[in-house]
Amino acid sequence: MEPNLVILAGGISSRMKKPGTQGLDPRLASDADAKSKSMIGLGPGNRPFLDYLLFNAREAGYRDVVIVVGEKDNSIRSYYGAEDRKNQVDGLLISYAVQPIPPGRTKPLGTADALLHGLKARHDWQGQHVTVCNSDNLYSQSVLRRLREEPSGCAMIDYDRDALAFPADRVAAYAVTVKDSRGTLVEIIEKPSAEDMERSRDSAGKIGVSMNIWRFPYDWILPCLEEVPLHPVRQEKELPAAAIMLQKRHPGSLRAIPAAEHVLDLTNRDDIVEVQDHLARAYPDFSFGSKMRAFRRPGL
Repeated sequence: MEPNLVILAGGISSRMKKPGTQGLDPRLASDADAKSKSMIGLGPGNRPFLDYLLFNAREAGYRDVVIVVGEKDNSIRSYYGAEDRKNQVDGLLISYAVQPIPPGRTKPLGTADALLHGLKARHDWQGQHVTVCNSDNLYSQSVLRRLREEPSGCAMIDYDRDALAFPADRVAAYAVTVKDSRGTLVEIIEKPSAEDMERSRDSAGKIGVSMNIWRFPYDWILPCLEEVPLHPVRQEKELPAAAIMLQKRHPGSLRAIPAAEHVLDLTNRDDIVEVQDHLARAYPDFSFGSKMRAFRRPGL
């Protein structure tokens, strides 16, 4: 039940910097070029995308948040507070961990490395549990709360592939999850074939995918993060691989919690207009720090 959350925002947003939607509002285009993608101003009042995730996290009961930032990006720290630890922001205590770019590389070492730096910045969380998620997805209050309240403290959100409102070719690229009869995670399959898809169906015939939101015991995931190898193609240390390593060391421990809902995704420029429109509809009077009834919308 510990209200600990790590948000991964240390990437260089390379896909967001690539050309995309023509005719994008100049302000949004400037934000996409200059800022971490989670800091692009969206919705009413042009609030950073990250504000909406932090709001949902607060409403789901989280209080102690670590944001993993890139070594070359100051946009997050300058907005949420300059102190390394426990900046007080609208009911949250926000701390930072820096994910460096190793010598000889042009970008950080991946999501497992990002979480490793986040946990090493909070040795006081040893013996506790921590939720971890991306900064460029807007996860609902419901799934954030379900993870925080998960009795085992070791779980992932397993999204119903059919409930994700992305184009079919985009959804087809997502890795799928394989669960056992008890609903615990066994395997994550990247670039699944048709045969893999069929093998991954659960007892209800659903295909699950991971959107990189997890709950881990601190002491179980830390050694996996330290030891997980580089992906042979992408040459990054990836969080799903570390999670599977944890599962093998603690068989049957990583529960896959089913969820049938969409997740806003701010990966590239083509996502901006859709996300902007959705936030304007769903959060018409958004002002992070105010508990307005208008915020409490189904599925958000």
